[in-house]
Amino acid sequence: MSIQSVPSPRSQSWTDLRVRLMSAVVLGCVVLAIAMIGGVLFRLLCCAAAIVVFEEWSKMTRARRAGPLFKLARRSLLFGLFAFLLGANAAALAIVVVAGAFIAFVDRREHRADWVLGGLAYASLAGFAPGMLRADDAAGLAVLGLVITVVWSSDIFAYFTGRALGGPKIMPSVSPKKTISGCLGGLVAGVFLGTLFAVAVTGELHVWMLFLTACLSILGQAGDLFESWIKRHFGVKDSGRIIPGHGGLMDRIDALIVALSAAWIVGMVSNGLDHPAQAIFRL
Repeated sequence: MSIQSVPSPRSQSWTDLRVRLMSAVVLGCVVLAIAMIGGVLFRLLCCAAAIVVFEEWSKMTRARRAGPLFKLARRSLLFGLFAFLLGANAAALAIVVVAGAFIAFVDRREHRADWVLGGLAYASLAGFAPGMLRADDAAGLAVLGLVITVVWSSDIFAYFTGRALGGPKIMPSVSPKKTISGCLGGLVAGVFLGTLFAVAVTGELHVWMLFLTACLSILGQAGDLFESWIKRHFGVKDSGRIIPGHGGLMDRIDALIVALSAAWIVGMVSNGLDHPAQAIFRL
């Protein structure tokens, strides 16, 4: 009778961490490389991300139960993404907005498609916000770099600060491990490193950049909590299994979706639909 060795919790934890790190590094390098290239290739990446996010959202929230309205939302998203891929940004937005308004009107009494509408909006933001911000200019690349710097540094430092300091939980019913100290640590890191990035890009320090990076950090952390709330509401651990060691795509980009959407909206309001990033960086 042979005795099989059972891996210790510590070695199993290290194996999981190694898989997570390798997946994060590979995925991060690929995405950053495509973002630097820009053009049609980056828009294709944004379209693929939006489709995956919509499918993960629909599976988590059981949005398919809405039947024909779910199919309408999915087809509208695909048509909108196709228009965006061709560079027709206004048409892409119009398709999604009109479809969403029609679904909301038809479903105004039964509210069976509320999660369908949420998925349509969330997936559209996941594709349109980074794609339209990036456009094909240096300002778009710089804004993407700024948001990624703020969100990733906030996420990393929130984790280590929370582990080191502990303390009260910020929303224990939604995310039992997130602490107030961790969120504050992430905020400080996001503002500091985001501002350093902006100074490196422009050569100047503007007070309003401190405010912008603080808002992006807070919104990014709120986006993370938002997805945690959805998963807890529906009793789901991960949004999917597309990324080894991480789960679904939504699990990785939830904070980025919200932060990028905020930057995109600010840019559109300030500088129009064609070059929203130039409202933040005049390059």
